[in-house]
Amino acid sequence: MKDTITKNKHRIYLSLFFFMSGFSFATWASRIPTIKMAFGFNEAELGTILLAMPIGSLIGLPISGWLVSKYNSRVPLAVGYGLNAIALAIIGFSQNTFSLVVAVVLFAFTTRIFNISVNTQAITLQKQFSQKIIGSFHGFWSTGGIAGVAFSTLLLTYNVSLHMHLLIVAIMCLLITCYSYQFLLKGDRSEKGNKIIVGKPDPYILYLGFIIFFAAICEGGMFDWSGIYFQEVLHVEIFTYGYLIFMTFMAASRFLSDLIIARIGMPATFLMCALLVVSGISLAIIVPQFWPAMVGFSMVGFGTAAVVPMSYALAGASSKYSPGMAISIIATYAITGMLLGPPIIGYLAHAFGLRVAFIIFGFSGLMLIPISQLFFSYQKKMKTMAGNIE
Repeated sequence: MKDTITKNKHRIYLSLFFFMSGFSFATWASRIPTIKMAFGFNEAELGTILLAMPIGSLIGLPISGWLVSKYNSRVPLAVGYGLNAIALAIIGFSQNTFSLVVAVVLFAFTTRIFNISVNTQAITLQKQFSQKIIGSFHGFWSTGGIAGVAFSTLLLTYNVSLHMHLLIVAIMCLLITCYSYQFLLKGDRSEKGNKIIVGKPDPYILYLGFIIFFAAICEGGMFDWSGIYFQEVLHVEIFTYGYLIFMTFMAASRFLSDLIIARIGMPATFLMCALLVVSGISLAIIVPQFWPAMVGFSMVGFGTAAVVPMSYALAGASSKYSPGMAISIIATYAITGMLLGPPIIGYLAHAFGLRVAFIIFGFSGLMLIPISQLFFSYQKKMKTMAGNIE
């Protein structure tokens, strides 16, 4: 009974960290149009500024992998998220482009350390439960995102300044981090699989890496550009609507993903996700009006959402690497997707318009189909070989 209470308490507070992470990230993403207007950036210039996010993540990636392998994951989780909150506040007080870029790099750097740590905790805690719980954690991230966008929309309505908005959220995050640290998992440092094996790439990790690469292009690009699309293509005054509907259906998908996977299996779920992304973005592009775009963005959100938690869960089952290291490796592909996606959207939008640039999302969704099929074929082959050996 005591063990059940303890593991449920771990789950509650870990869910809170996922929620607040989504809340703070949505706070940043939903105010990108505000930053664009305040600094007078065009689409290409904004795309260049957004490069700071994946660059900061790339810097943080090897450090986060090392921290998780060196310490229990709750230490880099709490420290990383505390610094992340401070970086968010600094973004709001940036007075020139240089200070903005530095703040965004710091925000991305600490986000990466937190993400690797919190997902390592989630995979470790999953082993204490018979039912799947990974999807629900990411569901709380998306729910936090919804709350963050809703809060941003409220403050925009009352013309609350950018720096005050980001400062309020930063203080909330710091207080929650200080209190919740005591309830995180302890002693989860893995003793093996903490070093990258140099040589021929492991197909198991390679396929997952490419899956999450294309998912990151869709997810990261929608985070950064959905508000701009509603503002400049649809001419909607409250530009957070597109981001809000996207995040709402991401949350719904992640809470339902464990049930969907149990019902139809992961291969079919990947296929469903890909078709939703392609169909949704096509609708938003072909019919650039408010309600068709809302429906399209909701489909993209629902389709994109399950890909990351499924990929992380599969990476955690790697036979070569510890969960923390496996997640760190495939996160490299995710960061690369985020590195390429938003700037490419910005440059294409500057040259051809934002509607044409959004075709990138449809292509990325389509690529999930063949790569996921290759992954599951390889996984089946490895299981067959292992069974023959036994």
